[in-house]
Amino acid sequence: MRGTNDATMVEERLRELDVRLRGPRRLKSDLLTEARHGLLDAVDAYQEGGLPAVEAQRRAVAEFGSPAQLVPAYQAELAVGALRGLSSRVVVLAAVGLVAGDLTWQGASWSTGGRPPGAYLLLSASMDWLWATLFVLGAAGVLLAGGGRWAPRGAAAGRAVGTALTGVLALAVLTGSALFAWSIGLWEAALTWPPMIVGMVLAAAGHLWLGRAARTWLLAAR
Repeated sequence: MRGTNDATMVEERLRELDVRLRGPRRLKSDLLTEARHGLLDAVDAYQEGGLPAVEAQRRAVAEFGSPAQLVPAYQAELAVGALRGLSSRVVVLAAVGLVAGDLTWQGASWSTGGRPPGAYLLLSASMDWLWATLFVLGAAGVLLAGGGRWAPRGAAAGRAVGTALTGVLALAVLTGSALFAWSIGLWEAALTWPPMIVGMVLAAAGHLWLGRAARTWLLAAR
């Protein structure tokens, strides 16, 4: 049976890993829990073989490996999970944006008025292209991260996709913000148009949702 102080060295090694690892919290917790179970099982096995508790812990921790040896493999798995989370969110939000983006304008009192400036139309069209690009990149990220672990070539491809995702996402946020601001400047009634208000609120929430996932990926990939 394990005493209350039997896992002191084990917990210290896990704390060292916890401090150095960056990535999705749930996946990180699962990895550390799996490591804890493996270490405690090793400690039990050594104690059953006749070793004192302290020596059993020391040997189990030594065989498990140092943080310098363990962090790269764990961090690589966290990077996979972070890309999977970011890519899945991008696919969902890009699909919604492509399908529902024009709904904020349909039926508006100004939609039948004069044609907006050409630059405005170009900016509006660029949003469709940006979200289409994000959808493709997100789908690629889901496929790459679907296996759970990467070979070296897969890691390079995953890093490239994740970098492209975060870059295009930042550009889409800036472009979308500029488009909303320009729309309000062209049509003051947009500020009181319910679909426009709902669209702005949902867009802001969606961008924050994606922003958290992008930050997690950047930390995990770094």
